Amino acid sequence: MKQFNVPIIYRSPLITAVKNKRKQQDKMKKDFSPTLLDFGPVKIYLARHFGFCYGVENAIDIAFRTIEENPGKRIFLLSEMIHNQQVNTDLEERGILFLQDTYGKQLFPFEELTKEDVVIIPAFGTTLDIEAKLNAIGIATEKYNTTCPFVEKVWNRSEQISRKNYTVVVHGKPKHEETRATFSHASAHTPTVIVNDMNEAIELSKYITGEKEVAGFSNEFAGKFSEGFDVTKHLERIGVVNQTTMLASDTQAISEFLKQVMMKKYGLDIDTIEERFADTRDTLCYATNDNQTAVYGLLETEADFAVVVGGYNSSNTSHLVELCEEKLPTYFINAEEKILSAEKILHYNLHQKAELVTENYLPPTGEVKILITSGASCPDALVEEVIDKIISFFPTTIKSKELTERFQQVEA
Repeated sequence: MKQFNVPIIYRSPLITAVKNKRKQQDKMKKDFSPTLLDFGPVKIYLARHFGFCYGVENAIDIAFRTIEENPGKRIFLLSEMIHNQQVNTDLEERGILFLQDTYGKQLFPFEELTKEDVVIIPAFGTTLDIEAKLNAIGIATEKYNTTCPFVEKVWNRSEQISRKNYTVVVHGKPKHEETRATFSHASAHTPTVIVNDMNEAIELSKYITGEKEVAGFSNEFAGKFSEGFDVTKHLERIGVVNQTTMLASDTQAISEFLKQVMMKKYGLDIDTIEERFADTRDTLCYATNDNQTAVYGLLETEADFAVVVGGYNSSNTSHLVELCEEKLPTYFINAEEKILSAEKILHYNLHQKAELVTENYLPPTGEVKILITSGASCPDALVEEVIDKIISFFPTTIKSKELTERFQQVEA
């Protein structure tokens, strides 16, 4: 796989040593059990897969290279490079300006751009309309385009099934940059509709079966379907693609549910279902899938609580939190300073969409077992900082530097 030049400030000697060891031991990536970091009274279990994925490293590499290659020029990011506060702040400190926020709100007018300006397309991609606006100004959007190859794979698959007159059903969060981009690319070729979750997929199915009146569709799915969408015609042949950071199991469940709906309505079986339902399983992102599967493996270990590190607006990270919350207390933090002390931790509550303080999160026994993972846009350096902060509260029998050396010795 291609190697990227990611700034050393995002790297972690400990995490790198751990990942290299696991890669040597499990080259086929079949073992999803966690890695134990035994600090004596503190036992930390790291997920098999976590942290920067291919698409994120590609985006960071391009962004920092763009800065080096364009001294004296104005450099803009279309929106957040990735959903990580540290990375976006680092880019701002190097002079990069943002054109939009993560929800598409304009922060700098397109009208004030010139063809001499540089605009970086983020890893999520962008809409065809925005690309056209930038190209009309004379800005070459393809030159500094960091769109994740796995996002582009979803776009390409959407175009492929459109040629067979399938309507695209996008499983994603309607306001997310990637979903907006995927919707734009898909709807340029074929009728397209977005479903956020299984509940919306069930409601969509009622228009397929005729249980719901066509007249109610435009209100129920307002802002989630392409122009000219005809419920009576455009739900006769469908295919499901996804926002790559959604739970893979959720996308698969939605896809399987809608397949069964089509089979029942049209009297088809597994050999003839392709007449009405496209096979799009190959659009699932490998990194999202690996990280989620690794969490399932992580949760097989008994522990006192879990810590998930990543940006609060990161979709893939939030799904890791949801998985952990099903089994044990889970603290979602974006930096080590959110661990306020041995008694208090400031963490993000997905359901209340706010940071909350939890007291006495560490068990009173003097020993603790902790599960740790992070999102695909979270630097490994942040994970090591979180580990160091936690073990600083205990009389550990080993320091992280010594543990790093042990993993490195195993590599050799």
